[in-house]
Amino acid sequence: MLHLILAALLFTEYLKYVETSPIRESSKAFKENWFTRALHYMESYPETLEELMSKDSAVLEGDMMLSSDRNAVDRTWPTTQIPYVISPELASRTDDILSAMKMVSENTCISFHKRTSETDYLLFKTSKGCASYVGFISGEQGVFIGPPCIVGNIVHEILHALGFHHEHTRTDREQHITILPHNIMAGMERNFKKQQGETFELPYDVKSIMHYGSGFFSANGLPTIVPNVDVEEMGQRVKMTEMDIKRVRHLYSCDSTKKQTEKESSDVKKEDDTARYILVHDVKTTNQSQDSANKPEKDHRHTTAAPSDSIKKLDAATGGRNKTNREKL
Repeated sequence: MLHLILAALLFTEYLKYVETSPIRESSKAFKENWFTRALHYMESYPETLEELMSKDSAVLEGDMMLSSDRNAVDRTWPTTQIPYVISPELASRTDDILSAMKMVSENTCISFHKRTSETDYLLFKTSKGCASYVGFISGEQGVFIGPPCIVGNIVHEILHALGFHHEHTRTDREQHITILPHNIMAGMERNFKKQQGETFELPYDVKSIMHYGSGFFSANGLPTIVPNVDVEEMGQRVKMTEMDIKRVRHLYSCDSTKKQTEKESSDVKKEDDTARYILVHDVKTTNQSQDSANKPEKDHRHTTAAPSDSIKKLDAATGGRNKTNREKL
């Protein structure tokens, strides 16, 4: 039932853009099969629903929530250990959310844990589509998950929350993609504007989980973005690419954190080895002292050995004079 309601709402919003589309013949074809088209669009591009169905301008590029404090946007989190809460109404989506967090954490230094008393945390809450703020904004920070949002969409929103913009808004995009403005819904052109941002000198990634697909904000079912070289996975929401992973690792200095952790582990090991050596040495010294204390003292007083047979014969032959002289010695 919810899908029907969302499809109807989408159709109402979508129809306004089609009516103003420069390709007038597309309007009639759209109206003839509006429900199928709306449902297909909703399932294919859930990251655009929040903006399409919103009555204000608090959403940009379909799924990026605009903070009232613009200075708070684009900041990285002050920690790599991020607390989270899943709203009760999203309980049935817990496995999907956990799978999304795992995809982010398994190859980076970012980790997620259930919030206890932390002030700053992610709150996964229900919505029409998929949306998130960009970067750390402090306090309770919403990540919005609608019925059509799959695991890959949730990963996409988590990466927004970590501080990442869409890949298609990079300033060097013309080398890799072409934007087709005449196919974009009227009023949605702003979602394709370039954004200044840190690229870490990593190559443009058409297959990034942060890249738009070809039909995002299409007014007529035709592509709004086409790759300059044939790429089947543009706009995929299945996995983080190698470049996606590297971007997270760069932004949150994961390699530096790893080296620091290894150094700390090495220092701890050295301290343990030193303590172990001192302990063994002290025990050995103590045992040696105890052995010395328990060992009987050697009698150093002079003792006279019993005379040998040859000495006895000499004494007898000399009438005892040899014995007397030996005793004088």
